[in-house]
Amino acid sequence: MQQSSISQPIPANWVQKKLPLVPTGGVVLDLACGRGRHTRLLLEEGFSVVALDKDVSGLDDIAGSPNLEIVAADLEDGRVFPLKGRQFSGIIVVNYLYRPVFDELVTALAPGGVLIYQTFMQGNEAYGRPRNPDFLLQENELKEVFGAELSVQAFEQGFEERPSPAMIQKICAVKA
Repeated sequence: MQQSSISQPIPANWVQKKLPLVPTGGVVLDLACGRGRHTRLLLEEGFSVVALDKDVSGLDDIAGSPNLEIVAADLEDGRVFPLKGRQFSGIIVVNYLYRPVFDELVTALAPGGVLIYQTFMQGNEAYGRPRNPDFLLQENELKEVFGAELSVQAFEQGFEERPSPAMIQKICAVKA
């Protein structure tokens, strides 16, 4: 894998901590992958990865890497979920919230697959963006949404000092 000359943000601690729960040998979806900090981590750990985002230009330096499929798709344009019918041994979502894809994520998770999700929650308005309530989880929302169909392995919410002060909610859940 070719290294980027652009400094990459460090993968989220939550993802690094929960990644060992993801079954090996399957494909992991990095949803709303951005510049690919988690895609790169997954590739380094030996996973096959589907990296999906509206703008995938931040992955140009690793395009063509073995075990990497890059999908440019706007999840919010009203079209059918671009990976409909596919299943993943893991799904990682960090700093992205679009509630209409919640059901698609559960469906796309293979039996035994692991969802690792972390994003901003209500109260984050005091610390920065996002401030719009449409992009902030309500208290316990991830647990209530995903706990109905998945087995919750870990759930946390509240203030975090690092990497910058924010109100964060996180879940790690497995499909039976």
